[in-house]
Amino acid sequence: MRIAAAGLAVLAVLLGPPGGLATSGASARGPCGSAPAPAHWKHVIWIWMENESYDSVIGSRSAPYLTQLADACGLATGYRAVAHPSLPNYIAATSGGTWGIGDDAPPSVHPLAQASIFSQLAERGLTWRAYEESMPTNCDLSSSGAYAVKHNPAAYYVGIRAACRRFDVSLAALEPDLRRSRLPSFAFVTPNLCDDMHDCPVAAGDAWLRRFVPAILASPGYRSATTVLFITFDEGTDPANHVATVVVSPSTPAGTRAPGRFDHYALLKTTEELLGLPADLGLARRALGMRAAFHL
Repeated sequence: MRIAAAGLAVLAVLLGPPGGLATSGASARGPCGSAPAPAHWKHVIWIWMENESYDSVIGSRSAPYLTQLADACGLATGYRAVAHPSLPNYIAATSGGTWGIGDDAPPSVHPLAQASIFSQLAERGLTWRAYEESMPTNCDLSSSGAYAVKHNPAAYYVGIRAACRRFDVSLAALEPDLRRSRLPSFAFVTPNLCDDMHDCPVAAGDAWLRRFVPAILASPGYRSATTVLFITFDEGTDPANHVATVVVSPSTPAGTRAPGRFDHYALLKTTEELLGLPADLGLARRALGMRAAFHL
């Protein structure tokens, strides 16, 4: 499908198959709208892209899908990553701190005993899965081919290693989970090194999102207005570490723009709140929550 630089009138074409986006309270022309936000959401999905600053994605001719999705839903215009390189950002977003990590070394170098959102969920009887594209085996602790373990934070927390071997799985498992209403409470989605824009151009990652996101928007969980999707980037290339973060939910009005100084700690806090978890992981305690800004 050829994507043109179009407005909201063609969002049904840009964002997925006709008829596949309607949700309670959402516009027929897009996936977001005015559905009432529940007290606690059933599902939160994160998709992490790589190494692109805000201005290289939003409004870029190389990223028409992500730009249109931001126009149809919500965009955190002041969002910042918290560190360089990749790994400390992934660890910060899932545990509330970088714990002195300043490199991309594997779990054998950085075995973390800290609590994480993964352990939080398990303690309260909620479920999680990490869906890793191109990962050879469940919870693989070493990089291989297009799979980068530095983009798979669940593999670093030693206290959940047994759970990781069960729930840190191939991306191929997500499609049947969506279709059969088996989506976990928290889903962490990692494209491979090409599809996340790390090793391939922005256009390649945007094309991956255009293929991948409509399956989420057409799923029973999203159509029942109980799922929130966040698409963010681990780090930027500009001095401010300014990255794009798109918020997609049936209760987020189309065109929502939030200039607040959000960051990966804010994403963690917001996810804890959405799922009814205590917002008490590290620096997430003091972070600015995103619920009000995006009508969540």
